[in-house]
Amino acid sequence: MPGLSVRGIDEEVYRRLKIRAAEYGISMEEAARRIIKRSVMSPENMGKLATECFGPENGIELDLPMREPHEPISLSG
Repeated sequence: MPGLSVRGIDEEVYRRLKIRAAEYGISMEEAARRIIKRSVMSPENMGKLATECFGPENGIELDLPMREPHEPISLSG
């Protein structure tokens, strides 16, 4: 598997990466891998992007209200 070494990281960026990794209970290296992957991989659709950013894996679960079924609107005159 290819490797990557990044030099010259700003101290504040390094500190924030360290905090983010600790919050998720992962290594800084894993946090960096996830950030890089997310930034270069384009989502297939907006729903997938929303799930990746706000899904249960990121600590966010939404309780959506139930909706009543309805008839589709008619587009004919």
